[in-house]
Amino acid sequence: PSGASVGSHEVPAFPKQGVDFCIDFLRSFHEIESMSFRDFDDLRKIEQILPTVGANTVIALEYALLKAMSKGDVWRFLNPSAKKLPTPLGNCVGGGAHVKRGIDIQEILLVPEGKDFYESYFVNKYIYNKIGKSFNIKNKTDEGAWAPITSDINALTKVFDVVKDSANTLNMKVRIGIDWAASELWQQNAYRYKNLRGTQQNLTRQQQLKLINEVVSTFKLKYLEDPFEENSFEEFSKVKSSDALICGDDLVCTDLARLKEAIKYKSVNCIIIKPNQAGSLIRTKEVVDFAAKKGIATVISHRSGETMDNTIAHLAVAWNIPYIKTGIFGDERQVKLKELIKIEKEI
Repeated sequence: PSGASVGSHEVPAFPKQGVDFCIDFLRSFHEIESMSFRDFDDLRKIEQILPTVGANTVIALEYALLKAMSKGDVWRFLNPSAKKLPTPLGNCVGGGAHVKRGIDIQEILLVPEGKDFYESYFVNKYIYNKIGKSFNIKNKTDEGAWAPITSDINALTKVFDVVKDSANTLNMKVRIGIDWAASELWQQNAYRYKNLRGTQQNLTRQQQLKLINEVVSTFKLKYLEDPFEENSFEEFSKVKSSDALICGDDLVCTDLARLKEAIKYKSVNCIIIKPNQAGSLIRTKEVVDFAAKKGIATVISHRSGETMDNTIAHLAVAWNIPYIKTGIFGDERQVKLKELIKIEKEI
């Protein structure tokens, strides 16, 4: 997988020599033939190659080894007593780095509270289709979200209204979230918007904080990801909300040291988990476990450039991760959602 919006603290996906070099390296990595792989911790044996081949090579190899060890039932192999399914955060409207032209905010998300995973999955699809009709558009982002040509505030207002009407129709609770991806907007010491309220605007740090708090209050956000640039630990801690998940993606980058820094500043109560940000499943699990110990919610996430692999669905269940971001539309998004439906039936 590859991200269109990439945090500068992520482990590089590949070395400068490129993908072909990594494939050739693995073909000649004969040391692996004498290694025994019986359980999850055995994956530590291949951590040595991370500096040579990069995060995506290691993650791909670890996914293959994990599936081989588990005979395909990864979640059951890692945690046979798993009972909980994550809540699917559905990217319904997008912009930012995911489109050539559109809103500045990267993602507007649906946060359903269904009685089970399947109901939440169904609600996300239902509201996604209603939002598409409301905007009367066919354009989509690289993650399959609707890509309207309008101002950010207008897009948020329309989504908020559709979600409120749909929640009443379905008689269930659904709220919205935002992935602001503010690092993409931070240039030359200002947040530079092309279309926030229909015109260009450059906001200082203080003005951005005021805007964020207004949006959280006006749209009753349940989820807010990366509202400030990736090193703004203090600004994150100043977001005012009684119950919203204030989530760090670029801020933390699935890195244990950065998570500890965020906790020290009380920056977040939620973090994104992306295995290929960390560079290995061992490192990823360390972050997941530490977050759980400290009461920080976790969201395992796809990338904008995705594959048909469904392993993150298995990891979400096995590791008791409460939320998953997969998108709503597109085969490479649906394959993860459908795997979770299958797991729910098995449980």
